[in-house]
Amino acid sequence: MANEADDGTGGPGSADGTDTTGSDRPAAAPEQPTALRRDRDEEGRARSARPRDGLGRPLPYGSPGVARQPEGVSRTPAQSLAEAQRLLDDGMPFHAHEVLEDAWKAAPEAERELWRGLAQLAVGLTHAARGNTVGGKALLDRGASALAPYAEAAPHGIDIAGLLTWSRELTGRLAGSGAVPAAETAPRLRTAGA
Repeated sequence: MANEADDGTGGPGSADGTDTTGSDRPAAAPEQPTALRRDRDEEGRARSARPRDGLGRPLPYGSPGVARQPEGVSRTPAQSLAEAQRLLDDGMPFHAHEVLEDAWKAAPEAERELWRGLAQLAVGLTHAARGNTVGGKALLDRGASALAPYAEAAPHGIDIAGLLTWSRELTGRLAGSGAVPAAETAPRLRTAGA
């Protein structure tokens, strides 16, 4: 046909991948080289095989990275809080968020927002430590909003009042500033006596 151009995929289309056959369907995406395809598990879900730094940022393939937290680990609330606190204290809020996310997924319905809020605070700190003040503020605000309804009960010895204060203060610090040091900025998840 006169209106077809070879796009390098063996099918009709232009060099930019748009369909030139007159069809309403978009042209098939060119096949990606194996090295550029996303790593997928047996069910087709994305895996992140790329090494990451302590703040969860991807590093070039082959670089030494920080081991990720294993997913789906069953922990008690006390174990989840202790592991997340250890990671926060070590300056790894991204990894702490993964622990808190497991707790969120396994929590009873009445506590899901509590654990979700804790995970969002950890992600907010991650963004703040990366220098992403807009993302940091947004996640800190969402996390604080999710935690606020638990302020009266403070389940599992979680210092809800302290975390709300910490979040508000960190959000204020982010106005116009660059990255914050993750370990030095990390909150205390539980009250002193818990």
